[in-house]
Parts: sequence; structure tokens; C-alpha cells
Amino acid sequence: MSIRKGIPCDHPWLIALWRRAVEGTHLFLSAHDIQEIEQELQSVYLPAVDLWIAESVDDPMSGIDGFMGLDGSKVEMLFVEPARRGQGIGSRLLDHARSLHGTLTLDVNEQNTQAHGFYLHYGFIETGRSEADNAGRPFPLIHMHFAG
Repeated sequence: MSIRKGIPCDHPWLIALWRRAVEGTHLFLSAHDIQEIEQELQSVYLPAVDLWIAESVDDPMSGIDGFMGLDGSKVEMLFVEPARRGQGIGSRLLDHARSLHGTLTLDVNEQNTQAHGFYLHYGFIETGRSEADNAGRPFPLIHMHFAG
């Protein structure tokens, strides 16, 4: 697997991967929530972060395996193709972020217990909690830090 910098022409592929991943893990979101967030992802979130993309070196036709968006040392988003979960892609993306910034922070939806568990397993610690997400929606966030 290789990790490369994302570019604007990747955005449609990233949005499609995001939707597949969210539909499998963010069961607390309604169809309306997903549609609203998808529009924000396209117009606001993807253009605002440094994107890093994980791709399979062995099979370039397989497409994008996962992606991460960074705002400095804050991991703003990390999504892995559902069929590729559990294969180390998320860890490799976080390793890349650590190589760039050392310490990392992130927020994870409290209801996304799979992601929360993944970050704890990776070595993040909880540093706080918010009752709403960054857009004010009633989806609590757990704030996390990695100093590893």
C-alpha cells in the first residue's frame, strides 16, 4: 500500500468511499443527516484539509482503500473502504500523520463505537467530550489525543 497526497480530482471517489463507510458505521445518522453531511463534505470539509490517500500498490485497479484529512496535527477525518477494514489501512494512515506531526488530536462520534475502539487500540487517550458535533448537531464527540 502506498500513501499519496490527495488532489481535487480525487474528491468524487472520496465522497463515494465516505458514504459507503458511513452507511456501515454511523448507524445513528438518518438518511437526511448523511445527505446533509455529504454536501458539507464536498463543499466545505474536503477542500479545507490536507488529504492523504491509501492505495493498493499490488492492484492499482482496486482504487482507493482509505483516506485521511488533516488540519495541522488534527485528524479531521479517517475513512476506510468497508471491504478493506481490519487490514491495517487506518493504522498506516495514522502512522503517516504521526510522521508528519508527531502528536495528534481528533474527535470521534461517541455513537461510533467501532472507530472509538480503533483509536483507543491505536493508543489515543480520551481528553474530553462535547454534547454536539462541530456543526451543532446532537451527536456527542469524544476528544482524543495521541502523544505516543
